[in-house]
Amino acid sequence: MSRIPTVAIVGRPNVGKSTLFNRLVGKKLALVDDRPGVTRDRREGDAHLIGLDFRVIDTAGYEDHDAQTLPGRMRLQTEAAIGQADVALFLFDARAGIVPLDEEIGRWLRSSKTPVILAANKAEGRAGEQGILESLSLGFGDPVQLSAEHGEGMAELFEALLPHIEKALAEIALDEEDDDRVDAPLKLAIVGRPNAGKSTLINRMLGEDRMITGPEAGITRDSIAVDWLWRDPRRGAHGEPRPVRLIDTAGMRKRAKVQDKLEKMSVADALHAVDFAEVVVLLLDATLGLEAQDLRIADKVLEEGRALVIALNKWDVAENASSLFNGVKRALEDGLSQVKGVTVMTVSAATGKGIDQLMQAAFEVRDAWSKRVGTGEMNRWFEKAIEANPPPAPGGKRIKMRYVTQVKTRPPSFVVFGTRVDQLPASYERYLVNSMRKELGFGAVPVRMTFRAPKNPFDTKD
Repeated sequence: MSRIPTVAIVGRPNVGKSTLFNRLVGKKLALVDDRPGVTRDRREGDAHLIGLDFRVIDTAGYEDHDAQTLPGRMRLQTEAAIGQADVALFLFDARAGIVPLDEEIGRWLRSSKTPVILAANKAEGRAGEQGILESLSLGFGDPVQLSAEHGEGMAELFEALLPHIEKALAEIALDEEDDDRVDAPLKLAIVGRPNAGKSTLINRMLGEDRMITGPEAGITRDSIAVDWLWRDPRRGAHGEPRPVRLIDTAGMRKRAKVQDKLEKMSVADALHAVDFAEVVVLLLDATLGLEAQDLRIADKVLEEGRALVIALNKWDVAENASSLFNGVKRALEDGLSQVKGVTVMTVSAATGKGIDQLMQAAFEVRDAWSKRVGTGEMNRWFEKAIEANPPPAPGGKRIKMRYVTQVKTRPPSFVVFGTRVDQLPASYERYLVNSMRKELGFGAVPVRMTFRAPKNPFDTKD
């Protein structure tokens, strides 16, 4: 599994580290109490901050005790966490000001190789102003002012963390470059309504009757994962085959028709397989055409942020093939308004025709789903997009777009910063996303775009 950037929260006891940890992970995982020293072991969680994903570590309050004592052993755990982290978030209590232990922690952090961000907690209101001024003596520059309890200052924390997270992501990408060269397995799930031919298609790919098939609907219950080596015809007869993990899933009927407990469990397992996959093939029965349930399944796949390819199976026996294909494409354009231009293929699980083209499309859409755009290219696109179609001015007040940054891939996710972006109409958001798909090569993969307005500490207006 790929490593993700790590942020360690450090500070003396009772400055709000666990409260901030809970805020970042979105759950009350860490115990919080007014008494100091509640946290003893390192606690880790997956943090999500305005589209930025990272691993966050809640550490015990740093105390200067002998290593053999309990507080001393807790301090060693904290030191180990800082050594593993890509960036340390040094938290202090703005209302209490800087105390000698804060200065001791500052000296220790300056001696470590881990980058440090200083953060002033409990900074809401005016009570923390003196402590914020005192913190400049620590030598880490202006602190990020926040309130972990009330969720204030999260946009400013995002901006402080972003360069360190981006640097860590670049280093991780270099570390994993060898894995990319040998082709990491494509995790490919096949989903669809019952009896669309999912198991038959996988058997044809594998060249063996690995899955039980038959005319009865609902034979497959569990999601079954099978490793397969696909030989890409574009690489020639002697080219290295590409590894694929194929996932067969239970057929998904309309929810109202699912009454049996076992079938409910099978559908839940299929949805879990979608979460695991990188690319999902929605298999349609060409003899039945597109139905509302197919659109619901496709919508669920895109909602989960997975790359989607649609394949019309049983094409060898389909009637009025041309009009059927065009009709399906038109219905998809209308029914999947959030993503235009989803790839539609034709295959025959019975004869194997179209499987190579389907696999080529799956690898290409995974490349787009994993794409990271450089800062320079991103800024050039952003400036041209705004120049070509400036944002509106609701109520005569201009919406100013400052900059955009990509915070993650798989699916591609971006944050746009600007003023009054909360008044931006949905139509303009769609314009930016569609322009990004076209100009930056993301095609029809899901794209996440979040809009944030950094808080102005001098603005007293509502």
